[in-house]
Amino acid sequence: MLGHLNSSFASSCRNVALGLTLAVMLTQGSAQHPQHGGGFGKKHESRREIDQSEASWRTALLKGNAAAMEALLADDYMAITPSGTLQTKDQTLANLRSGRVHFTALDLSDRKVRFYGTTALVTSVAEVKGAGPEGDLSGRYRYTRVYVQDAHGSWKIVSFEANRIREPGEHR
Repeated sequence: MLGHLNSSFASSCRNVALGLTLAVMLTQGSAQHPQHGGGFGKKHESRREIDQSEASWRTALLKGNAAAMEALLADDYMAITPSGTLQTKDQTLANLRSGRVHFTALDLSDRKVRFYGTTALVTSVAEVKGAGPEGDLSGRYRYTRVYVQDAHGSWKIVSFEANRIREPGEHR
């Protein structure tokens, strides 16, 4: 009888220890992966906000709407154009206001959004028709855009880089 009690007590202790171990592992997993913090609902809401910002960015470019673009860009925004030049927020807005950058078509595909805490990384393919200070911009591009959530919880674009997609055998 005493052996049965000891066995039952030992089994209960093992179950409690297993439960505590699982609870600790789950808690550590959340702390080690901050991009998953806040749960699925927060990530889903952030994804929706990024998708809206991407749509607003596209519309602002197509309509030459510098005011809408200004609201999307962080003050320290920096772009790397397909030719490799750097462009600040002020330069980007000036080009849009003056009409030096003008798009007649901008179709986006293959969008991927990844979150790292308060930073979001967006990659996509853009099929564009338009012109800029550097000449004809028409073609296919792969771009990366980086968003950071500001102190007010708004997502702002801090960085952008675009590279032309060249077909095999196509020359520069």
